[in-house]
Amino acid sequence: MDKRSLEENIFKTLMVGSTLLILAVLLMILGTIVVKGLPFLSWSMLTQAPKSGYYLGKEGGILNAILGSLYLTGGATILAFFISLPVTLYLNVYARRGSRLVYVTRFVFDVLWGIPSIVYGAFGFTLMLFFGLHTSLLAGMITVAFLILPIMTRSMDEVIRMVPNALLDASYALGATRWETAFKVVVRQALPGILTAVLIAFGRGIGDAASLIFTAGFTDSLPSSLFRPVATLPLTIFFQFSTPIPEVRGRAYAAALILTIIILIISVVSRFLTKRFARHVVR
Repeated sequence: MDKRSLEENIFKTLMVGSTLLILAVLLMILGTIVVKGLPFLSWSMLTQAPKSGYYLGKEGGILNAILGSLYLTGGATILAFFISLPVTLYLNVYARRGSRLVYVTRFVFDVLWGIPSIVYGAFGFTLMLFFGLHTSLLAGMITVAFLILPIMTRSMDEVIRMVPNALLDASYALGATRWETAFKVVVRQALPGILTAVLIAFGRGIGDAASLIFTAGFTDSLPSSLFRPVATLPLTIFFQFSTPIPEVRGRAYAAALILTIIILIISVVSRFLTKRFARHVVR
């Protein structure tokens, strides 16, 4: 066996081994959640708010946390989207190609992407103090919006950068304005990737806990106002794992299973929408 074949076999073995290792870790995590959480999962847990003594192992459920996570992350995703899309279109349609502003903006978003979520929580808490807000659904939305903003923006940016420049040139040649080119050509062409970016950001936001400890608070009540505290699934899991009662810890695994199923549904919907809208994409 010559040197090139030996190198190829070594790297192929490393790649296969790494893939199998990742799959094994994933299966171990999912298996642990399913085995320990499924026995405690019940219909009442999905449809009831916590009752008196719930955290001591008595009756009740986590409907408050399920709705709170969906409301909070959904609102944060909408806020981030209405900022991300204009920024991304400006970088790719309005700004001069290769300009220093475009380079610096992308670099800043890359840095923001890597900042730990607890830092966003501290920043959100600072904003709360400045504007006189209390822990609430609104404060949690704003904080999570800041958290997922760089993820959504850079994901959209990479997708829109793949739109052929010839399409933009053809649009300008036909007399279209930059606004028409941006929304009728670029957005339509990149729509599958944009939807994927939005759902990826939603999945990232719904699973975060550190950014919400100081901003969203926690309550056993169902979400009723933007200015009241709200429960979320990650914090519910955290608080239930902190107790010494086996029944409550089992419910924490069940809550983790619910959160995993929600993220799985998001992934499936993302793939479905991508395939559905991909027929409009010019190859």
